[in-house]
Amino acid sequence: MRQKVVLVTGANGEIGHGLIRYLAENTEANIVALDVVPLDKSLRDLCSSYIVGDILDQMLLGRLVVEHEIATIFHLASILSTKAEYNPETAHRINVEGTLNLLRLAVEQSQWQGTPVKFIYPSSIAAFGIPTLAEKMKAGPAKEDEWHHPTTMYGCNKLYCENLGHYYGAFYRQLAADCGTAETIDFRSIRFPGLISAETIPTGGTSDYGPEMLHAAAQGEPYACFVRPDTKIPFMVMPDAIKALVRLADAPRERISQIVYNVTSFSLSAQDIHDIVMKAFPEAQIDFEVDACRQKIVDTWPEEIDDSAARRDWDWQPDYDCDRAFNEYLIPAIRSRYQKVEMK
Repeated sequence: MRQKVVLVTGANGEIGHGLIRYLAENTEANIVALDVVPLDKSLRDLCSSYIVGDILDQMLLGRLVVEHEIATIFHLASILSTKAEYNPETAHRINVEGTLNLLRLAVEQSQWQGTPVKFIYPSSIAAFGIPTLAEKMKAGPAKEDEWHHPTTMYGCNKLYCENLGHYYGAFYRQLAADCGTAETIDFRSIRFPGLISAETIPTGGTSDYGPEMLHAAAQGEPYACFVRPDTKIPFMVMPDAIKALVRLADAPRERISQIVYNVTSFSLSAQDIHDIVMKAFPEAQIDFEVDACRQKIVDTWPEEIDDSAARRDWDWQPDYDCDRAFNEYLIPAIRSRYQKVEMK
């Protein structure tokens, strides 16, 4: 008999680390982890199994279907915004075709099991695109249905996959003879702001200037921030990101009123982050050397986002405001991380 499992793709990433630990410590879930590189050794004992493979590999996905009964998919695998701009076609294949492969797998599993597979998809602030700084200053907190003109391949991929999820969840094969009778998926997506983790190193996000400042300062390395000091976007720390994913996955289906939800915690300028880091690490060397291309991307993202729908539908509330995020989570943990490295 096949084992009922939770599938986590992109398991080695920043979100994957936190999610796997949370699920292992707080649920009875049998976790199957999938990534293109071997799973971090610290996570292996927390999973029922881990697979090294590519979500573009149809044979691999077929094996998953044969060996497991997949109840929930947390699809975290993607190429992030900055890296995607260097190879947009590869990013499209992984971010879109890979997601399409998993959506098909989820529909197939839903039909076999006779109940919808939950498909939890982390989207991004990169799905927004505000045309000018003047409009950005007037925009106010962005709602989920506004400013859909992303300027990066990553943002285009995320916005399109949100719509793919909507299609597979509500309209899949709508002209087929069995339309309305066959099970489809339960697709739910979160648009995250910039995410900051104390546990893992930033890996190529355009909002990573925030965590990069912290990690460089804690290591005593100079850092050149690639955006203007006045650049302001929303952020969230990783524990709240994990909380949001799990809270959305656990919400009763009758309370889910939309496919995509914004979540946020606090908005800061790059100068604000600089000042917080310098207060914690007075010897840090942090300068501003604006990368015009990356700055142009960040300028299209809203300064604040409206997450009232998530608060209404599934009682979303972040645990960490700005003060607690830095003083209780980020600074102590990142300082400790590099002190331990120096002692070895």
